[in-house]
Amino acid sequence: MQQQPGSHSDHSLPIGENEGKKPQSKASNFLIRTITGILFVAVMVGGILYSPLTCAFLFFVITILTTWEFTGVVNMREDTEVNRLITTVAAASFYLGFWGYAVTNFVSLAFLPWLLSVVYLLISELYLQRPHPLQNWAMALMAQLYIALPFSLLVFILHASDMELYTVLHSDGYLCVLAIFIFLWCSDSGAYCCGSLLGKHKLFPRISPGKTWEGSVGGGILTVGASQVVAAFAPVLTPWQWAGFALVVVVFGTWGDLVESLLKRYLGIKDSGHILPGHGGMLDRFDSSLIAIPACFVYLSILGYSMMSAL
Repeated sequence: MQQQPGSHSDHSLPIGENEGKKPQSKASNFLIRTITGILFVAVMVGGILYSPLTCAFLFFVITILTTWEFTGVVNMREDTEVNRLITTVAAASFYLGFWGYAVTNFVSLAFLPWLLSVVYLLISELYLQRPHPLQNWAMALMAQLYIALPFSLLVFILHASDMELYTVLHSDGYLCVLAIFIFLWCSDSGAYCCGSLLGKHKLFPRISPGKTWEGSVGGGILTVGASQVVAAFAPVLTPWQWAGFALVVVVFGTWGDLVESLLKRYLGIKDSGHILPGHGGMLDRFDSSLIAIPACFVYLSILGYSMMSAL
């Protein structure tokens, strides 16, 4: 999520070595950030639109990378020793199980490695004699619920028509997957601009001092406006349904950002990683979506079931 100006820590050289270099450093950082952002959007949009297979595979890779990063940052605490490999394998298996079920409507054998991995994570603490087994269990299982589950639900949205989960989407589930991220990016941009220009009232100062109510409202207005543009090109939902979809993304995406901010405060870190130059880590890029995706899944399910009951 975007932050208010000045919220990023200064990674420049010590003052004595950095005199006369700040403009160049800022220009270089801006260029790196811009290039990374363009490539990130190209990969996301291209992967989602090219085919259902590339879309599902894209988020499979994202699940793996995000879980690996999450287990790395939680292990920075002295009271936490999560098995990174097994936890990441469990998250990947969890995703594959959902993917298999979405495509075939049968429980996938991919759930078996997930079950075995979770059982191993629980039993292994009996023998490793680590000082904080409950902390290790909590963080390992949190990775499954906080990361693997939301991305797995995207596969259900993608294959909604195959599963006959809700008729509202027909065969256009990929449009809703893309819309989630378009709306998140619009909300981010609108909140940043409005917060920078008009922000006075803090939204959640205890967790994220840079966020303001003005920024959040501005991001919401921009996102609802963008939803009407989407409605004109993708009539899979009505304009009112797209507007509701956008508001769900804005509200729960903001909560998702705050949840990750709380996590980073708990861990005492600024960025979750550095895999995306100028943008931080995977959690930094997908924090909002981790709460917004389940909310969108519920919203679309309610729409579908209400339409079916009205028939």
